[in-house]
Amino acid sequence: MDYSRYQHLLVEVAGAVATVTINRPEVFNATNDVLHRELTTIWRDLAEDPEVRVAIVTGAGDQAFSAGGDLSDIGARAALHAQERFEAVMRVMREAEAIVYEMMNCEKIIISAINGVAVGAGLTVALMADISVMAEEARLTEALLTDGHARLGVAAGDHAAMIWPLLCGMAKAKYYLLTCDFIDGREAERIGLVSKVTPRAQLLPECLAIAEKLAAGPQHALRATKKSLNQWLRLGGITAFDYS
Repeated sequence: MDYSRYQHLLVEVAGAVATVTINRPEVFNATNDVLHRELTTIWRDLAEDPEVRVAIVTGAGDQAFSAGGDLSDIGARAALHAQERFEAVMRVMREAEAIVYEMMNCEKIIISAINGVAVGAGLTVALMADISVMAEEARLTEALLTDGHARLGVAAGDHAAMIWPLLCGMAKAKYYLLTCDFIDGREAERIGLVSKVTPRAQLLPECLAIAEKLAAGPQHALRATKKSLNQWLRLGGITAFDYS
């Protein structure tokens, strides 16, 4: 598989593990139009790559997994004439939907190494991963999560209505999706929003150890388990997701 066509995703394959790095560190890995589109196609490429058994996704640098939508692109869309603006917004919404479904339908196991702030599309990628590992540090560069849609005047869409109630329960999902409060690693693990936390220095080694363990396992069984568990998302989550 040739990953060189990706402009803002750096893909490195070592053995049976692919590491995908969201690579715009100068803007905290914010998702511009190109990156947003790339996040809809990378999962199918990984699924079709015969060399890859497990994928790790992380952000470049040490401050952000992904800081959400790029304000420059959002501003450019806002400046368009009404019909063009409507079509641009509809395209972004279709891509946001595709990110969720492509990650869910990718038969291979995806691990997120949440190394910094995760917002918007970045948060979708972080939490739609099958296993999520978050950096925990008692300092300003600690990894933080938030779904801030309600604060911006739109419903909590992307992935949240689908998966947060399953991950952390309806009470916590409603609290954090309505208040848009930030969640640190310790709290995210406590409520079940992420799989585990680890010191920042151990984040990628820990994710790699998990990935190698899974890559050495029975692939048909692991993929069937992922598919079976994701039926919970299809039973009720898709209805909530489409509604949001």
